[in-house]
Amino acid sequence: MDRTGFLPDGSLFDFWEKETAYDRQLHVDQRHSLASDENDGSRERPLRTIQEAARRAQPGTQVLIHGGVYREWVRPVQGGLDAAHMISYEAFGDGEVTVKASEEVTDFAQSRGWRLRRGPEAEDYGNDCRIWQYRLDPALFCGYNPFCCVNILHDRLFIEYDKTDMTPYLNRRGMVFCDGKPLRQVALYCQMAEQAGSYWVEANGMTVHFRLENDADPGEHQIEVTCREQCFAPEIPFLSYIRVKGITFAHAAGGAPVPQRGALSCLRGHHWVIEDCVIDWSNAVGIDVGNECWHHEIDENQVIGCSVIRGCTIRDAGVCGIAGLFAEHMLIEDNLIEGTGWQKMELSWEAGGIKLHNSVNGLIRRNVFRRTLRADHLWLDCGNENNRITHNLFLDGIEQREAIFIECTKEGVNLIDHNIIWNVEGRFDETKIPVEPGSSGWYKLKEHDVVNGYGIYGEGTDRLRIVGNLIGNCRSAGYFAKPVSFRMGGLQRGGTSRDARIVGNLFYGCKEAALKLPTKDNRAEGNLYVKQLGGYLRILYPEPEVCLYLSAWQEFYGFDRSSREGWFDIEMDTDALTLRFLPAAGRAPGFAEDIRRRNFLYHVEELPEIDARALAEIAAVDEAVLWGDEKAAGYAEGTVYEIDPRRKARQQ
Repeated sequence: MDRTGFLPDGSLFDFWEKETAYDRQLHVDQRHSLASDENDGSRERPLRTIQEAARRAQPGTQVLIHGGVYREWVRPVQGGLDAAHMISYEAFGDGEVTVKASEEVTDFAQSRGWRLRRGPEAEDYGNDCRIWQYRLDPALFCGYNPFCCVNILHDRLFIEYDKTDMTPYLNRRGMVFCDGKPLRQVALYCQMAEQAGSYWVEANGMTVHFRLENDADPGEHQIEVTCREQCFAPEIPFLSYIRVKGITFAHAAGGAPVPQRGALSCLRGHHWVIEDCVIDWSNAVGIDVGNECWHHEIDENQVIGCSVIRGCTIRDAGVCGIAGLFAEHMLIEDNLIEGTGWQKMELSWEAGGIKLHNSVNGLIRRNVFRRTLRADHLWLDCGNENNRITHNLFLDGIEQREAIFIECTKEGVNLIDHNIIWNVEGRFDETKIPVEPGSSGWYKLKEHDVVNGYGIYGEGTDRLRIVGNLIGNCRSAGYFAKPVSFRMGGLQRGGTSRDARIVGNLFYGCKEAALKLPTKDNRAEGNLYVKQLGGYLRILYPEPEVCLYLSAWQEFYGFDRSSREGWFDIEMDTDALTLRFLPAAGRAPGFAEDIRRRNFLYHVEELPEIDARALAEIAAVDEAVLWGDEKAAGYAEGTVYEIDPRRKARQQ
């Protein structure tokens, strides 16, 4: 029995979906010789645009979209009635269906009259590169020109201006693509001389200048410019019970959140099912599923969330892959979310592979997060209760402060179990790391807070349960927590970062520590610490902090009495999604007698069997929720294990 559907309180997630018996079908096939929006929408007489089908769709309508590239903004005008009477927008299956917020353009001219140097004394590169220009046709835009709009939106209060480069916030939202790949926007015309594959926008937003790689002629390539904010989004809020399946949405030119306006948007609706879709190169947000903005009034009986995102691929979202404000009862499963964060806008505090606020009764399972840049893979922000994060891969965080961030949560339990967190690079200034020559660093009583890079970070979060995870190669710590005192007043958002239960995990090669606990008012048990050096078990307060090996941790704090240390290697291929255990090249460093006492495990076959019942009791989570009838399988040294958790990938 699959136990991943249970929430921390032991209840089963509310799987609300039902099969809809559609009583009407509308075909959309722009490539059909008879396609017209005047047709009846039959297979023989299909509609030309998806929007016309959206205008006609009623509860119980299945819109079947045939292969092709549809350059339109689809705006549903009605939702379904309930789970058995939805409106569905689906790919028919005769070729990829792509909805693009861009248009293909031609008629380029050589760019002239602009200097390719910053000042009169600088070298002019004018003879060494070819720059082109395109005057944007006003007919491309319907009330929204992204080349006139900067990325930053109306709520700017949270940006830390003194800590961040404001250039990406002030760049234009419009993007330029060459053969499906984006050019990089520069702030000054002359910077195109320094970088091929770039573009610059004139002040009035009506002319784009660009330089292709290898100074190629754009007439020999497909050039696309974005001209719509979103690909699929209602104009009327609160439309619900809508299914979107098997469609690619590309090139949305939205601005940075908030408000949260994705390439695919529920616009505050609930009970959407978004499955097997692809979101490609969204300027800001991939999918939004919540209340859009905290400035909206919330009706007393308003339902927010209750939606499903399943089997999707979200690639290269500029700021946030999935965004949901006050979204409850969310099911996010079997998705690939990679390349998020290339806009480098993390200090506006709305960036992440997934960013949910006030998530309650959510289930995030079997997803793969990969190569998130300067943002969290997953961020649950304030007031989160009874959420489960299970059987996910969180891989290769680039300049990433932490892989999972659980913020300011004082009520209920949240469970992070049976995930792999691997390679958290950290985001910090290397030049600010204190230089401590000789033995001066050995005797310090307070560790500096310059370096970060955490597997899991709990900020002002109580009762976090971290169970059965593999957490490795974190630049700072596998788990780090701290209280945020000022957030415990006012809106009473903050917790104390106490009563965390860290149980049955494997920590591997975390550079500063496996665990950094704010106080001793937490609990750790049944963990395995592999290739951890120095005082890798730490309690930071009261000062002076303690930095301990396992034996002192056990003796003086009573933590991890059944835990062990290991000395072997773990090799992870984050592209192929495989893992294997190997013997270490050498023995653990240290004095011979110390090494003997520490009783290392040198081979993965030596791992002790998990006492699921005992560990579940310590974690204060029902045993059936965590393990059910399954026990940990033994691992064999050198065997390559497939670790892709997604159901469809396993079935293939």
